[in-house]
Amino acid sequence: MAQKSQNIIGESVITCPQCGTAKRERMPTDACQFFYECSGCGTRLKPKPGDCCVFCSYGSVPCPPVQAEGRGKCC
Repeated sequence: MAQKSQNIIGESVITCPQCGTAKRERMPTDACQFFYECSGCGTRLKPKPGDCCVFCSYGSVPCPPVQAEGRGKCC
């Protein structure tokens, strides 16, 4: 049986809901990132209820573990 090739996106643009600052960040490939400090206003972001990480909540693409599972969104 042939294996399916997965193209995991390693970067995401994370946007602060408080001030709107958007910044391209490299995502960890083997874990979810629970906290992120906005470089614009200093707000410490944490995942929305039901999401595994800040990239799933505020990023342009979900985190690599979620992508690897083939889900378009977290949890």
